[in-house]
Amino acid sequence: MKITQHSAVTLHYRLTDDQGRLLESSFDAEPMQYIHGTENLIPGLEAALDGKAKGDTLDVTIAAAEAYGEYHEGLRQEVPVEAFGDIEDIVPGMRFIAETEMGQRPVQVLEVKDDLVVVDGNHPLAGQALSFSLEIIDVREASADELAHGHVHAPGGCGSHGHDHDGHE
Repeated sequence: MKITQHSAVTLHYRLTDDQGRLLESSFDAEPMQYIHGTENLIPGLEAALDGKAKGDTLDVTIAAAEAYGEYHEGLRQEVPVEAFGDIEDIVPGMRFIAETEMGQRPVQVLEVKDDLVVVDGNHPLAGQALSFSLEIIDVREASADELAHGHVHAPGGCGSHGHDHDGHE
């Protein structure tokens, strides 16, 4: 079966950045599972997987625009330390959800100056081309339940991965 809209796909991947540094790999762990065509992957990767089949391997480089987007300087800002309320010991690397004109947005602390905190609302991989080495382990049609829930179910159904779909964790 070829990967098409609503295929349940199981694959191993190795992700490197534009400098060739290894960022993530599933080859020594559990493979990744996703439903194709439901925006669960970056657009360029999903496009590269379209039409592939079980057993296929591929190496693909995804341009920044088709990965996590271009880097936007306007999403890097200096914020008064008072904006963080009662939070003490703000250090680089911390992540927060910020209220912006565009709604809530995740930001990461880059630098702490005397009374200012430099935050960045870009995805950490924005502006970078990403390279993937992929091995497709399985392709099958997603079940109606999986499509309704938006993810692949492990054997035993949703309960096996720690949540149900009645609004209870």
